[in-house]
Amino acid sequence: MYKIGIDLGGTKVEGIVLDQDNKELFRKRYPNGKEGGYQNVLDTIKTLYTDLCNYIDGAEHTLGLGTPGAMAKESNLLKNSNIECMNGEPFQEDLEKLFNHKIIVENDANCFALAEAVIGAGKGKDLVFGVIMGTGCGGGIVYKGEVIRGLRESAGEWGHSTINFENGPSWRNSPLKGLVEAYISGTGAQERYEEEFGEKLGMQEIVESYRDGEERAVKAMNTFLEHYGISISNIIKFMDPDAIVLGGGLSNVDEIYSKGPKYIEKYCLSQEFYTPVLKNEYGDSAGVFGAALIGVA
Repeated sequence: MYKIGIDLGGTKVEGIVLDQDNKELFRKRYPNGKEGGYQNVLDTIKTLYTDLCNYIDGAEHTLGLGTPGAMAKESNLLKNSNIECMNGEPFQEDLEKLFNHKIIVENDANCFALAEAVIGAGKGKDLVFGVIMGTGCGGGIVYKGEVIRGLRESAGEWGHSTINFENGPSWRNSPLKGLVEAYISGTGAQERYEEEFGEKLGMQEIVESYRDGEERAVKAMNTFLEHYGISISNIIKFMDPDAIVLGGGLSNVDEIYSKGPKYIEKYCLSQEFYTPVLKNEYGDSAGVFGAALIGVA
């Protein structure tokens, strides 16, 4: 049976067809249409789904979709999406009516974690924690090929744990201060740099200046790596996973792998640190692969 996966992102929606061995057969993407509101996003996804079905001549398939946010258990409405027009909508129900097909709607970080645990960098490991370090920070937990969602569908939301509750910076609409996301997401790291030095720099500029030995960038990166070490060590202490797989734009920063381990080890219990912290294999494509893997017939 074919596997169809759809990944709804902040600017695009991407679809993929896999065969029964998880080999990619066809892929396509469109702008997500969010400027036109919720119904326009649904219509865009429908167009994409039609293209995917036409590729397999309407053959039987499983179907899964990854999206920012999660479906609330009690109300069956989408919550916590950074695509504002989606929040409070019966997204899964509307899609099933539109497609005339059952669908699983899953958080995008969980889709990333599943893809990397099953067919990517964490393949062969029982307990995998997938970390997203991009515009924000997210996470997902996979145990023996199954996503662990938790009672409130929020398991793995590591970016919203706090590492400096009393004196840390505020973050968006959260009532908490000092969230992981405020320090080691791309956006958070840039804001901390501007806060300290009064200058706006993108994360890539900060990293390049650090490599050139520029004093302020060196200080900023050392602080970033310190907070990274605290944050990853917390995952190890309370999850003790067989592997941690990093995704998102910051997962491409080489220093996370070359210098990061000593900062993680510093904060691990008894400084025993041997958990593999791995770069993803599927990059930006992990989400759509994960959506296909999690689908339902």
